[in-house]
Amino acid sequence: MFKALVVEKDTDGVTHASVQVLAEDRLPEAEVTVAVEYSTVNYKDGLCLGAGGGLVRNWPHVPGIDFAGTVEASSDARYKPGDKVVLTGWRVGEAHWGGYAQKARVRADWLVPLPKGLTTRAAMAVGTAGFTAMLAVMALEDHGLTPAKGEVLVTGAAGGVGSVATAILAHLGYQVAAVTGRPETEGYLRELGASRIVPRAELAEVVKRPLESELWAGCVDAVGGAMLARVLGQMKYGASVAAVGLAGGAALPATVVPFLLRGVNLLGIDSVLRPYADRVRAWERIARDLPMAKLEAMVQPATLADLPALGAAILQGQVKGRVVVDVNA
Repeated sequence: MFKALVVEKDTDGVTHASVQVLAEDRLPEAEVTVAVEYSTVNYKDGLCLGAGGGLVRNWPHVPGIDFAGTVEASSDARYKPGDKVVLTGWRVGEAHWGGYAQKARVRADWLVPLPKGLTTRAAMAVGTAGFTAMLAVMALEDHGLTPAKGEVLVTGAAGGVGSVATAILAHLGYQVAAVTGRPETEGYLRELGASRIVPRAELAEVVKRPLESELWAGCVDAVGGAMLARVLGQMKYGASVAAVGLAGGAALPATVVPFLLRGVNLLGIDSVLRPYADRVRAWERIARDLPMAKLEAMVQPATLADLPALGAAILQGQVKGRVVVDVNA
């Protein structure tokens, strides 16, 4: 028997989440059983916990798109009992059994060995948000970004992706300009390494000019919408924007002029179906290039019972940094 946060939908289409005790025969069929130690809270988790169940299609459901823990049993030769593993993506927690439980059973292909020097708790302080942030930094570097080229803009900087991106970039020697609409987060962002704070209002409006002064050597954008359109017109020649989110909307009211006259690159960052080799590379970089003291400063601890309220809060933009869920607390 083990505890899990189960989301159910009643006959009126209303969803309810509660901590329940389940038997192991409720676990899905797959190769690897993991004793989950920690999970986290992402925007997608908020959708799955919210009214209507968001991305969930089958009920009852255990959400949680990330987890880290210890292999308990495995029919796949790549993993053996006692191995530490981490999982992000693959629609776990949406279409498949997720990490908001003390046990999970998943396909071996979805797991990544936990890198040396990283604990399961630290891995969930990173989670999908931090994994995505590292993928974005790697993509910018692969397209020529170096600290010598100038300031790097991070939009939605106080959120999960933005917080980790800010810490990584600062640790690597970049000058980071952090965009936030919450003035109370300025101290937090400066502690992560931001050298400049940009009020969200300065970038929130679309301008008629397709090009503005060249300001940014790179950008990690978690906002999308009008802000991304504005930022594209402010990028330096040949610079790149790594697009990781759509907190400001899915529409892109932009022109192609920045691409044609400045050679700007718009790089799409997907973390859900990322190939295994990329995952291993990103997690190894996280273990090396994300300062653990700054990571700890982002963390808000939580339990399974806290998740319904946290799910609602993250949808309203009220969660700062990273939430680490101790599923055994």
